[in-house]
Amino acid sequence: MVKKAVIPAAGFGTRFLPATKAQPKEMLPIIDTPTIQYVVQECVDSGIEDILIISGKGKRSIEDHFDRNFELESRISEREDEATYNQLRHIEDMANIHFIRQKELNGLGDAIYHARFHCGNEPFAVLLGDSVNSSIIPVTQQLIDAYEQYHQCVIGVERVPHDKVSRYGIAGGTHINDRILQISELVEKPSPDKAPSDLAIAGRYILTPQIFEALEKTPRGKGNEVQLTDALRLLLKQEPIIASVIEGKRYDMGNKLDFLKTTVEFALRRPEFAEPFKAYLKSVVND
Repeated sequence: MVKKAVIPAAGFGTRFLPATKAQPKEMLPIIDTPTIQYVVQECVDSGIEDILIISGKGKRSIEDHFDRNFELESRISEREDEATYNQLRHIEDMANIHFIRQKELNGLGDAIYHARFHCGNEPFAVLLGDSVNSSIIPVTQQLIDAYEQYHQCVIGVERVPHDKVSRYGIAGGTHINDRILQISELVEKPSPDKAPSDLAIAGRYILTPQIFEALEKTPRGKGNEVQLTDALRLLLKQEPIIASVIEGKRYDMGNKLDFLKTTVEFALRRPEFAEPFKAYLKSVVND
């Protein structure tokens, strides 16, 4: 049973400068909710309440967001704003969240290696903080279900247009069924003519503790950093790994345009914004 999750959140967020000069990219809001809160909520909705966030320099506001703020609670309580008060308490009580710092930015693989003592000898989920999912069954729960059936590391993947495979890590292998692929190779950002499939790694994983041994043996790769995909390739030589095609829609928060698209789509789902915002968008487009 998967009981723990790791959320790497130590990067500089340079693609969102200057907004991220003094603010973590994980705290950039989708309307009024920080991106990382959606990621934590996905863990909770998947039955995981023990979460380790790998943070870094300048990320203190993430810790503060999930901590209690007694003065703010008191002010809200005095106003008799029960809905806002309950919302604050939900954020503070939603999970048991721990923090550890990645003192040097040595890559995603190195960040996950920092979780070895917290996770111990248990399988654990990894959720990247620059993607948010919308699905009936939480994506992490989908991967947990696959892990419990096959007892192998699970990599969440999504189908992408063939001409865009060079933007992603791509998984290749043999289909067990429509959703599950027995992986035989992992290729980082291949050219379309060399891509083994159109299944792109989607920022969600269930990993076995053996990944830590693989990370120890993984040399620095692209950007002189320890890459998780490189470690998974090493692990693949020792134990089988499957890919699970996620059901739902993934919102990539890694660049400004996709961030804007995500904000628009989430706003159109909110009852208080949907109609007036839709009317506003139509007026802008028609002008």
